[in-house]
Amino acid sequence: MKIKITSICMSTIIASATMAAGIDASAQDRDAVYSTYETYDGSDLEMTVNSTGTHFTLWSPMAQAVKLRIFPTGRNSAPEQTIDMTRGEKGTWRASVPERLYGKFYTFQIKHDGKWLDETPGVWAKAVGVNGQRAAIIDFDSTDPEGWDKDKGPAISHINDAVIYEMHHRDFSVHPSSGIASKGKFLAMTEQGTTNPEGDKTGIDHLKELGVTHVHILPSYDYNSVDETNLPANTYNWGYDPQNYNAPEGSYSTNPVDPATRVTEMKQMVKALHDAGIGVVMDVVYNHTAENDGSNFSLTAPGYYYRHRPDGSYSDASGCGNETASERQQMRDFIVNSVKYWAEEYHIDGFRFDLMAIHDTTTMNEVARELKKINPDIFVYGEGWTAGDSPLPVGARALKDNVSAMPQIAVFSDDIRDAVKGHYTDEKDRGFATGKPGLEETVKIGIVGATAHPQVDYSKGNNSKAPYASSPSQVINYVSCHDDLTLTDKLAKSLPGESVADRQRAAKLAQTIVFTSQGTPFMFAGEEVFRDKKGVHNSYNSPDSINAIDWSQKHDNADLFNYYVELIKLRKAHPAFRMTSAEDVAKHLVFDDMKGQTGLISYSLKDHANGDAWKEIKVVFNGSSEPRMIKVAKADWTVIAEDGVLNAEGIGSSKGGRLMVAPRSALILAREK
Repeated sequence: MKIKITSICMSTIIASATMAAGIDASAQDRDAVYSTYETYDGSDLEMTVNSTGTHFTLWSPMAQAVKLRIFPTGRNSAPEQTIDMTRGEKGTWRASVPERLYGKFYTFQIKHDGKWLDETPGVWAKAVGVNGQRAAIIDFDSTDPEGWDKDKGPAISHINDAVIYEMHHRDFSVHPSSGIASKGKFLAMTEQGTTNPEGDKTGIDHLKELGVTHVHILPSYDYNSVDETNLPANTYNWGYDPQNYNAPEGSYSTNPVDPATRVTEMKQMVKALHDAGIGVVMDVVYNHTAENDGSNFSLTAPGYYYRHRPDGSYSDASGCGNETASERQQMRDFIVNSVKYWAEEYHIDGFRFDLMAIHDTTTMNEVARELKKINPDIFVYGEGWTAGDSPLPVGARALKDNVSAMPQIAVFSDDIRDAVKGHYTDEKDRGFATGKPGLEETVKIGIVGATAHPQVDYSKGNNSKAPYASSPSQVINYVSCHDDLTLTDKLAKSLPGESVADRQRAAKLAQTIVFTSQGTPFMFAGEEVFRDKKGVHNSYNSPDSINAIDWSQKHDNADLFNYYVELIKLRKAHPAFRMTSAEDVAKHLVFDDMKGQTGLISYSLKDHANGDAWKEIKVVFNGSSEPRMIKVAKADWTVIAEDGVLNAEGIGSSKGGRLMVAPRSALILAREK
């Protein structure tokens, strides 16, 4: 489905707004006028049902008139009622109907600058009809699964106690080998006992076997690009094209025509994951909308929700045609109240903010603060960068470099990502785990969670030249995600002449660095079975043949999968890998002097770090293609990892001394005294 962009004359919007506010437009920044609008912080936007009927409240401060239409169906029907709304306080318009209109649908239409704009479900639609063109009126209590009142996600003390698994609904279940009946649907995550043809676990049982604590699911709100009336066409999209932020996506439900079905089935998915001990992270994209003048934001309050260039055109820090203005009160309130709604109504356990640096730090701090009031175990993280420049001052942006001003927010570490596997902009570029020298210091930045450390020379860092995190809990470590090449494809491109076995050695080393570093580990779905996407960099609208995980690979790559299982067990069992203060990291994590040897990093976690049962953990990474000798203090060591083999409880013993570290592998030793 193509995105159609219509046009509203920005100069007319600004002129009418500034005249109403008594401001000389020629002397004002074009966006400054929006700060003069009255804002509304009531909890009744945009539809509520109670004992007295159904009540509608639309915030549209510059509208000249507003019509409310009530429909019997979600599409292709004439309105049963058309009601002129009445101007209320603080920029609102109101209308009420004395009946509870459950089962009906509605739209708003505003008159602006003498012209009636297109109909819209508003920005606060919590249930929608097919393709999200009309808002729906449903009884949300009737959508709750059995036991929903007692449902709760996993309790974690700190974000870095989490192990995050990023997945897309279709990718995870649509391949024939998944053994899942509800392919590509919310309900896929509720099915138990599913296996691939070889009998290996798939679906939710696979996640439990793997040991992850949270799934990060790509956008699950109602997005623009998939035609819900033609699902047999199998149109694919990641969903980073928002349409209705507060209603689930219909293509992931078994019946997009029924607005209650998508709500119920998403809740059933969340509850099934919670029952399995797994939390749910929602990927949210408040930084831009799929359409410009045709978005629900533009059709309710033209111009207000976006930033603009001096000539009146849309500013585009998202690279998608527009960017929203989080610093404006009504937009800030929308973002904060939207995540609160998902946390309360759907029991969401965490939020990942797309291009978070388009938002301001004040908004992000309010997001975290309000969510923690609902559930102290909720966490928030995001991309600490933009896709282009923005009118928002750099110092106010929720950038990676500004994360110390957001104490309850975490950011992705591009430092460890690019240093470990090679830079994302060059598919052939190698990283530390694939033998490129000179990246040791940047990898060390990742190991200490981007905190200040006396043994890390940030001047030698590739992406960061100074520590930016106040604590390691502000950093998300990863080597691949849905964006760009999978780890498997990156290794194929950068190690073209090497065997699959050798590439898997590099994959094991890369993930061992991620999972033993301070911060929060994050992995991409299917990495554990060596999933690839046939070399496609940006598969946002590629077919299932590119994106679907072939679960037969779990059987073929059982050794790799088991390595992941043990790696996750190791991290979860030992708090030394999960320190929460920069001071503890600087005190307990001590690097060894490698005396100029490239491709080699060695350090110890000492003195029962973070209350660990082990007195010392020795971690050594050899990214070179040759074996390397190191000196280890003589003691009674348990060998945890060696030469591509890892077991959280140990695979042997060692007395220390001069030890060999195999090529492209990690050596991990532990001693209790």
